[in-house]
Amino acid sequence: MKKVCVNICRLLLAVVLIFSGFVKAVDPMGTQYKINDYLTAMHLGQMLPDIASMAMAVALAALEFSLGVFMLFAIQRRLTSRLVLIIMLVMTPLTLWLALANPIHDCGCFGDAVVLTNWQTFWKNVVLLAAAVIVALWPKQMFRFVSESNQWIVINYTVLFVLAIAGWSLYDLPQLDFRPYKVGTDLRDGWQRTWEGEDLPYADLFLERTDTGEDVTEAVLTDEGYTFLLVSPHLEQANDAHFDQLNEIYEYSEGFHYPFYCLTASGPNGINRWQEMTGAEYPFCQTDEIVLKTIIRSNPGLLLLKDGVIIRKWSHNRLPSVQTSEPLDRLSIGQQDDDSVTRRIARLLLWFVLPLALLVVADRTWAWTRWLRRRPKKAIPQEASNHNNNPQQNN
Repeated sequence: MKKVCVNICRLLLAVVLIFSGFVKAVDPMGTQYKINDYLTAMHLGQMLPDIASMAMAVALAALEFSLGVFMLFAIQRRLTSRLVLIIMLVMTPLTLWLALANPIHDCGCFGDAVVLTNWQTFWKNVVLLAAAVIVALWPKQMFRFVSESNQWIVINYTVLFVLAIAGWSLYDLPQLDFRPYKVGTDLRDGWQRTWEGEDLPYADLFLERTDTGEDVTEAVLTDEGYTFLLVSPHLEQANDAHFDQLNEIYEYSEGFHYPFYCLTASGPNGINRWQEMTGAEYPFCQTDEIVLKTIIRSNPGLLLLKDGVIIRKWSHNRLPSVQTSEPLDRLSIGQQDDDSVTRRIARLLLWFVLPLALLVVADRTWAWTRWLRRRPKKAIPQEASNHNNNPQQNN
């Protein structure tokens, strides 16, 4: 019963840590925003630069994911179980404080994939803490999936994989989008129902032109054609390395009379500075900062709407080429991105789960054949041996 209990707790911890680390790794910028929320709640928001909070976000994702995989494979059983116990001893009191003080809306432990209330998070951590205590008391009861000699393969591959996922998501966009502004979202449906309550994700969506003060939200969302939206929560912190491509896209949109707006929460000084640096001539709209951070994980990032539906998203590092005289309806970028969530998940499984599964099969096969070679042979009865050694008697 002890072994069964330990391994049930081990699998529970592994699944939760792997999932928690993975959703953080595919959206490190979202994890950074949540870390900044924690620091602000603790009155430490100005003490840590953005690069440090981003490093913390990536490190946290890598730590959780790696420990989950190590727990699953029973790698370095004593060390892994103790590290998991230490993490739960830290996180459980922290989430109790969150539940009591309620300084932020949710803990963000599962990113935007699964949103829990602060009390739900606390009780979840109580269960995980109890499981971590059981595993830490009897770590040797965890059975292995790979032999000790091959553990280094799992360790190195796991760490490299999670860092690669986080790095690519920072360079491009999150490989899986769990937010309400994902590709395929019809913004008109959500926005037109905002009167029902402030809890809807589109309740704070508004677009107000900074030059005229005109509210263009309805005009943009109900436009039956294409609309480009350049999104930058803060232009002061935006990457300006690709402003030439942005200006080309704006010129292209003007040529075909596609509306183009830059959405930002920056004030006049930030907008003027951006215009001076990039030569931007497109109109700017004032928008809520949190909404902009939710829409796209890139500063700046580009959206393409058609009939109020988000059909494309681009990071500033992966902007589309529009050096053509063809309209959008004749170009691939003018069609909705068909790279479905199912396909992306399948790719991730192919790159991570399949290699480790093959390793487990190969390792267990080798262990089984080695056991067969070492198994002692059955003793031959003495009478049969003498009979075989006496050829005259055999004749």
